[in-house]
Amino acid sequence: MQHPYIPNSNEAVRREMLEFIGAPSVEAIYSFIPDEVRMKKPLDIPEALPSEVALKKYMNGILNRSTTCEENLNFLGAGCYDHYVPAICDEINGRSEFLTAYSGDTYADHGKCQTFFEFSSMLGELLDLDVVSFPTYDGGQAASTALMMARRINGRSQALVPANMNPSLLSQMRCYCEGMELIEVAYQKNGQLCLEDLKSKLSADTAAVFIQNPCFLGFFEEQGEEIGRLAHEAGAEFVVYADPSTLAVVAPPADYGADITCGDIQPLGIHMSYGAGLGGYLATRQEEKYVMNYPHHLHQIFQNSKGQFGYARALPERTSYYVRDKGIEYLGTCVGLWAVTAAAYLAVMGPEGMRELGENIVCKSDYAQKKLAGLKGVRLPFAESRSFMEFVLNFDGTGKTVAEINAALLKKHIFGGYDLSKAFPQLGQSLLVCVTEKTEFADIDTLAAALEEIL
Repeated sequence: MQHPYIPNSNEAVRREMLEFIGAPSVEAIYSFIPDEVRMKKPLDIPEALPSEVALKKYMNGILNRSTTCEENLNFLGAGCYDHYVPAICDEINGRSEFLTAYSGDTYADHGKCQTFFEFSSMLGELLDLDVVSFPTYDGGQAASTALMMARRINGRSQALVPANMNPSLLSQMRCYCEGMELIEVAYQKNGQLCLEDLKSKLSADTAAVFIQNPCFLGFFEEQGEEIGRLAHEAGAEFVVYADPSTLAVVAPPADYGADITCGDIQPLGIHMSYGAGLGGYLATRQEEKYVMNYPHHLHQIFQNSKGQFGYARALPERTSYYVRDKGIEYLGTCVGLWAVTAAAYLAVMGPEGMRELGENIVCKSDYAQKKLAGLKGVRLPFAESRSFMEFVLNFDGTGKTVAEINAALLKKHIFGGYDLSKAFPQLGQSLLVCVTEKTEFADIDTLAAALEEIL
């Protein structure tokens, strides 16, 4: 049967192809597949829509059921954030020399390797570190690779992680870091990591101590220097997962002892996307033990005998891209476009713009906390710790669940925040609220008024 979406499904074409390769039937081609793993019935999928008009109408019907941050007030973050994307970011990454040539060698795409180098340089300046790699698929892969780098460096197989870290990130790390044991470290009542529990779990097999800063629950881990010191005394690497949008208003992790810094570059001019379009970064000092354990591309600047400057990949023999199965870890090239995008964002923002971004977010976050914590039955469980963009609101005193509250908010065209009650049941009915530079003070007032009415 001919299928409108499957190439070469016409019976005459299929017969011609079989004759060309000398096969009696399609079934003969698949005969090597064991019978017990073969599906014996057709796929349970809808019938194909044969016309483009019908298909477009059907797809538009699906899309029209979706609702976006353009149509609703958004206070949802939890790992993917509604930052403003300057128009220049989409203009630059939509140019054909970038969009259709996101990867490849310098002979094919003059200027691309320079853009990758500029991305690494500007992010390195923000992080106060020497070496920044080509982006990973997302922040989760960057964090996972950081732990694997630590394991390769010191030969140990355990990593200590905070119990209040992003559960999705932790799940990804457990899946990726095969052969490593991830041990959770408790946190105190104020949300800060429990140093006594950390000390009790450090051992001769600890490859790395990992923290998020800000942590998943929104506040800064204020004991970074002490955590780093304890990690180093145990012979472990200190790994910090940091939001780049914070780094013009707080000290970068390298300044309080981080050996490997990682995180997501989605805040740097990349639109929110469901399951894609994020990109991660990985950065270290320029020391051989770190540089030779990067699985991803590194881009360098060089000067030839004529005094001309050029840009190229550095030490490519580390990567699976060059040596395949002999590479220390795999890498992908699909995120080159996000390096271009982040480079455009960092260039147009500059140091002053990044500082203003951070100050803007902190100011609005402070306002939101004061406004919302004043509602009857609502409290801030971690008010003692300083938040950046996100904070936890607890609704136990209202008699309502977060699910009920979010459903009621959605009817008012408000995305209320991330429900913490499943991932962190010990926090009761708590909501992770996010504000960004796009959030207006009037938006916060609208949320407060809506919550007051619901509660």
